[in-house]
Amino acid sequence: MRDPAGPLSGRRREAARNDVEILNAARAVFLDDPSASMSAVAARANVGMSALYRRYPSKEDLHRELARDGLVGYIRELDTALLDERDPWTVYADCLGRVLDGGSQALAQRLAGTFTPTPDLGELAQRAAKLAEEVHRRAQRANVLREDVSMSDVVLLLETLCAISLPGADGGHGLRRRYLALILQALRAPGAAPLPGRPADGRESAARWQKGSEQSDHMSRGVGSPA
Repeated sequence: MRDPAGPLSGRRREAARNDVEILNAARAVFLDDPSASMSAVAARANVGMSALYRRYPSKEDLHRELARDGLVGYIRELDTALLDERDPWTVYADCLGRVLDGGSQALAQRLAGTFTPTPDLGELAQRAAKLAEEVHRRAQRANVLREDVSMSDVVLLLETLCAISLPGADGGHGLRRRYLALILQALRAPGAAPLPGRPADGRESAARWQKGSEQSDHMSRGVGSPA
């Protein structure tokens, strides 16, 4: 007799694979163009529109899940940095490299205002903000990160780097890493010269989060604070 769980298990495996493909495709598509269509995501993921809409009934649902997935990944990288006992500069620089490669920070900013955050997203964002503050301040206390740079400064720098998207096998990854190396040289203490103007304080990022209620403001502070 055929195992009745067999076909269902197979469908579940296929659904899980589709979900991974959809999220990976959506991350790439929306980093490049936040206004891109769901059909662009389906084409990139090589799945049918019906499969996409069964999992995510609207683009807002997909944006919300991308934000959740990004926050979970971001928190993981921050936790890793805080447990790393190597020299403080190596820990900080490696953390920024992983955050840049993951694209979670930049994507969250690019999707700002396109969905209404849920309470669990707000909680994740607040946790991320607390961890990011700890990573940032620890590097400054160790005198390896210049004091006149804020976390929000780094948020905007990482977002700028993530905007680099080029044709080719690596999609611009090599250049993103090259320019991160240049930026890290400027971030390392002591700075070569005082920076002009005031540091970013989060208002620039928070202003983008117009959709939703007070929870949206909580989330904007959380996702706008990288290591």
